[in-house]
Amino acid sequence: MVGLSARGWDDLPERLRAIIRSADMLLGSSRHFDLIPQFLDQQRVPWPTPLRGGLPSLLNELAGRRVVALASGDPLVAGIGSTLVDLLGVDAVRIYPAVSSVALARARMGWPEETTQLVRLRGGDLDVVRRYLFPGERLIILSRDAASPDEVAQLLVDVGCRDSVITVLGELGSECESRIDVAARDWAGKAPALNVICVACAGVGRNASLAPGLPDEMFDHDGQLTKRDLRASALARLMPRPGELLWDVGAGAGSIAIEWLRSDPSCRAVAIERNLDRVKRIRGNAEALGVPGLEVLHAQAPTVLTSLAQPDAVFVGGGVVAETLEQSWAALRPGGRLVVHAVTQETEMIIVDSWRRYGGELTRHSVEHLEPIGRYHGWRPARPVVQWSVIKEVE
Repeated sequence: MVGLSARGWDDLPERLRAIIRSADMLLGSSRHFDLIPQFLDQQRVPWPTPLRGGLPSLLNELAGRRVVALASGDPLVAGIGSTLVDLLGVDAVRIYPAVSSVALARARMGWPEETTQLVRLRGGDLDVVRRYLFPGERLIILSRDAASPDEVAQLLVDVGCRDSVITVLGELGSECESRIDVAARDWAGKAPALNVICVACAGVGRNASLAPGLPDEMFDHDGQLTKRDLRASALARLMPRPGELLWDVGAGAGSIAIEWLRSDPSCRAVAIERNLDRVKRIRGNAEALGVPGLEVLHAQAPTVLTSLAQPDAVFVGGGVVAETLEQSWAALRPGGRLVVHAVTQETEMIIVDSWRRYGGELTRHSVEHLEPIGRYHGWRPARPVVQWSVIKEVE
């Protein structure tokens, strides 16, 4: 793979030009092909559509041929390089990066790498930006198209960050490079198709924290919600770690899965909910809180559990049945964490029996909130909840 700057062939050293000239075939987009001279007897093949689905068969056809793939900047910065390495293995792909658009954007802004957050807009997932909207945060957003700056500016206004400064850098590294600086509330610019959006966040917005235990009112729900204090306790015992997968069984409003995903961008989660109205609420909550990648299944546990990828952690809320616990425990990876909440006496008996067999920790949570009583105040207790948490031993 050869990464190209906006100037293409003119910026390539001779050793990379020689690699491209010697290739039997070039892979790339029409924009990349336009940056490279046409060489005799060299075939040019565009990336398949859809990309990920079409690549395996295309790569099989190219076996035994000398192929050079063209990409923009650094192919391993939100680029095609990582996909090819995943499919072919690291030994089959040699990568020669150019300066990435991210590095160019930081240079233009004077922002050190350690002070920025990189956000990539995939598909229609503008909501992923919401996770990072905190005062003082610096975002470098890899845009989809010319409309992306309009969408980002409107989002900032909608969430209360209207004073944030947007810088739209167009055609980075080319002869026609452009720059627009404006507050989100005043954005009315016209961006080029190739642009990077830099945001200096200002305003409190609606993001309370990335720590577990968001206020209950941040979730749309019908009463089926793991309340704030219990949610914080459950997540502390589920122990989210980068890249790990959570099952949220009987997800209700999806609060456990959503806060799991907010803990780290690489975390994954599946929310399983049998009520269709709640499924819709979970999806809406996930988008509003910046984790639109949450997988939501309209299904009944334990029926669906055997078809899911092996989890690193499982949370079971609501009505618990013994079969659900057995399947969850069996599926859990060694070192995985299981947390179960019980409200009814019948459910409590089930988890006490499981505790006797598998060990772990039983905790009874009784929470009281101060509420008005006429001109005075008194403590109102919530329904007690028994929590069972256990770590599956590594064999």
